[in-house]
Amino acid sequence: MKNQTEDKQKSLDRRYMRMAFIWAENSYCRRRKVGALLVKEKMIISDGYNGTPSGFENVCEDESGVTKPYVLHAEANAITKVARSNNSSEGATLYVTSSPCIECAKLIIQAGIKRVVYADSYRLSDGVELLQRAGVELVAVELDKA
Repeated sequence: MKNQTEDKQKSLDRRYMRMAFIWAENSYCRRRKVGALLVKEKMIISDGYNGTPSGFENVCEDESGVTKPYVLHAEANAITKVARSNNSSEGATLYVTSSPCIECAKLIIQAGIKRVVYADSYRLSDGVELLQRAGVELVAVELDKA
């Protein structure tokens, strides 16, 4: 029975991850598009993608192609969005197309998110290391690139 439950969870993880990649397409960032879904009890309670704060121009990079310092990561957008709702992220799973950076890892821990599922690894591993230290379950999934 345990194997069947694990297989079902892996299937759900891949499905939500595909949705996170689709959500990433909403990003106006040219260098990298990242999407995130916050799921609790098989219900999407929040979503986010990397981009500028509300009310700012939808331009993530400067003329040199460098990301502007005020661009929000997908995880931060999803977490702040749920904070403005009636939902709680306590015990939720975060699906994000790229592993979290250190700043997003701190938000994930403080938001009570217990599980992070990601597809690609961020260039720095300090966020993943912090999440491991905090006891957050981390799952790397590989998707079939069609």
